[in-house]
Amino acid sequence: MLDIAITLAAWMIAAALVLNVLRLVRGPDATDRVLALDTLYINLVGLIVLMCIDTGSKMYFEAAIVIALLGFIGTVALAKYILAGDIIE
Repeated sequence: MLDIAITLAAWMIAAALVLNVLRLVRGPDATDRVLALDTLYINLVGLIVLMCIDTGSKMYFEAAIVIALLGFIGTVALAKYILAGDIIE
């Protein structure tokens, strides 16, 4: 039963990743692209955690933490660039 739930959740997250990439490419504004990139990171972390649960390996958790951290820093930097036009003042 758990295998079916993990597989179904992985397919749903994969579909969300495809939709995020479409929004990232087609986004009308830079803010839409930043939001799509942020959502892409979140979905990717969710997919990696599902892989970790499925395989039982704990190394994927470390990769998920690193990707989440880089995604947060990237989103903050892009948002600051959009608002102020400069990352470092």
